[in-house]
Amino acid sequence: MENLNAQENNVEQMTTPVEPTVNTDIVFINAVYEKTKNEIQKVIVGNDDLLQLILAGMFSGGHILLEGVPGVAKTLIAKLISQCMNIEFKRIQFTPDLMPSDLIGVTIFNLQKSEFIFKKGPIFSNLVLIDEINRSPSKTQAALFEAMEEKQITVDGATYDLGKPFFVIATQNPIEQEGTYKLPEAQLDRFLFKLKVTYPDLNNEIAILQRFKNDFSQKNVAQVNAVISASDVEKCLKIIEKIHIKDELINYIATIVHQTRSNGNLFMGASPRASMAIMKTAKAIAAMRGRDFVTPDDIQTVSYPVLNHRIILSPEKEMEGVTVDNVIKEMIKNIEVPR
Repeated sequence: MENLNAQENNVEQMTTPVEPTVNTDIVFINAVYEKTKNEIQKVIVGNDDLLQLILAGMFSGGHILLEGVPGVAKTLIAKLISQCMNIEFKRIQFTPDLMPSDLIGVTIFNLQKSEFIFKKGPIFSNLVLIDEINRSPSKTQAALFEAMEEKQITVDGATYDLGKPFFVIATQNPIEQEGTYKLPEAQLDRFLFKLKVTYPDLNNEIAILQRFKNDFSQKNVAQVNAVISASDVEKCLKIIEKIHIKDELINYIATIVHQTRSNGNLFMGASPRASMAIMKTAKAIAAMRGRDFVTPDDIQTVSYPVLNHRIILSPEKEMEGVTVDNVIKEMIKNIEVPR
């Protein structure tokens, strides 16, 4: 009888469903993402995929280049992101007469103390919006190199750390090229993503008009609240580093980037920095989608915005009208996806 009761207890234990364990880190990142997105969408209509990629870039510790014609809310998106985060925000309008010292700061002589002191420029912030980055000459753009890559600047032999976290969101207009300076490849390579902000479709355009028909001054922008802190962003970065990625997917990323260097349609391929960018942002996308592991779909999602500004078409293909978009899509299509 005792054996029978023991067997019944064992059966009950075997048939009792086991509660799935909840990864609190993934829940945290997903909550941060949803809260931020919901605040931004109090003003912005649509652009769900764009917002996901921008936030994935920021949670990965990278910088974003937004490209689009005037009037598609590039600057507004960056300002709203700063409002959602309890962090310091600075906006810098790039102009042809902007000097590097206007950006990073200048050393001045203090007459009262009879010593030189460093007066910090607007680059010392957590989130820096650079409007029309291609309006300034290369010497001013070059002042960003060290800041964007090493999150520090060096002036007169002294090194100064920037804020934590530190992000740059830059905008540029692809159409109006008069009075602009082409960004050098080394500058472009320091942007994690180059994202194209396109026109809204008909339904979204109607929704924009409906939202602002009684709000010409956009008062609802003030309703966007700070819902996350700088420490939340830093925590997201640490969690994303721990997201699991299989060796097969690491090989997949390396193959994609390697193909850009041997593709006959391209004059210049991507560097190992692009491989790292794909891996980091694929992990971020996976976490934001509620998973603690990377899938091939995550890698494909981020491959285009990581690669589109890092590769250069061959002159022949450019004359034929081939686009970078076409080359990347065809290349990924021909690479075997890991199972």
